[in-house]
Amino acid sequence: MPGGNPMETAQLVLDELPDLPFLAELPGRGPGADMIGRTAALLVDIPVEVTPGGWRIADRPGRDMRRAATMLSSDLDAMEETLDGYQGALKVQLAGPWTLAATIEQPHSLKVALADPGLVTDIASSLAEAARIHMAEIAKRVPGATLIVQLDEPSLPAVAHGGIPTPSGLSRVREVDEEVLRAKLREVLTATRAYTVVHCCASGFPFGTITGAGADAVSFDLSLLREREYDQFAEVAEAGAGLLIGAAKVNVQSTEGERSGPTPAGIAESVRELWRKIGLSPAGCAAQVVITPACGLAGATPAQARGTLRLSREAAGILPEMMGEL
Repeated sequence: MPGGNPMETAQLVLDELPDLPFLAELPGRGPGADMIGRTAALLVDIPVEVTPGGWRIADRPGRDMRRAATMLSSDLDAMEETLDGYQGALKVQLAGPWTLAATIEQPHSLKVALADPGLVTDIASSLAEAARIHMAEIAKRVPGATLIVQLDEPSLPAVAHGGIPTPSGLSRVREVDEEVLRAKLREVLTATRAYTVVHCCASGFPFGTITGAGADAVSFDLSLLREREYDQFAEVAEAGAGLLIGAAKVNVQSTEGERSGPTPAGIAESVRELWRKIGLSPAGCAAQVVITPACGLAGATPAQARGTLRLSREAAGILPEMMGEL
């Protein structure tokens, strides 16, 4: 989400998504509030620090981790106050093990952790324990919530196909075996003891890897789904997995009050069209699909972000009726 005020953001989220609020990330506040920094600072026994190139494993915890912990604490405080007495679904997101390994640098090196299989194993195990502790903390703060954990894995397709560059940029880190990809994901997903979602906003969505790792749901941007991936999507849908479809694009050109751009009916229609193309039962769509914003909320204004959340909710209300017409 855009902005830098946790309390205002928590209230905005609850106002627009009263049935599915989430613990927002506010990366505009700087290092430690970003997806990688927030999750890396939670790692158990693996300290990290900020470098000119991003995040790197450090010798000992320092001010960068303290800053990240302070910002997360303020986010949790705002969530707890806003959701006082709340009962229902609550979504929390963390960076996944493969995106962390593909992004964080090795200690005293420009090489990413992904290039060291042993370090990848350590990161996955540390993240699993961190996720368990983090979810227990949230459950204590919002005891009436049914927790949903989303692992953000935008780097997963590149990791799977050897697309992560080395420091020189002249070569790529070797691709990772499919079974290893699934095993490390499964380790973290299992540790959360919650309903699990894996999100990827890159092309080449790895449906098989994610569901094979045991995720309860997949989350992707609809605009990135290619026709060659329809069969994989259909298999996941037929298996009954949850489907968080990023169909509400952020209209960053709009201003508050404008009516140009995406509409609830248009967003719902884009989901119905996907369902029609793959020939699945309309009943399944109504039961499995959650319409979400596409990636990009952090680059919008607060008003634009609010409008996109509202569009998602309104499109979801229209979708069941539309599906009845198939």
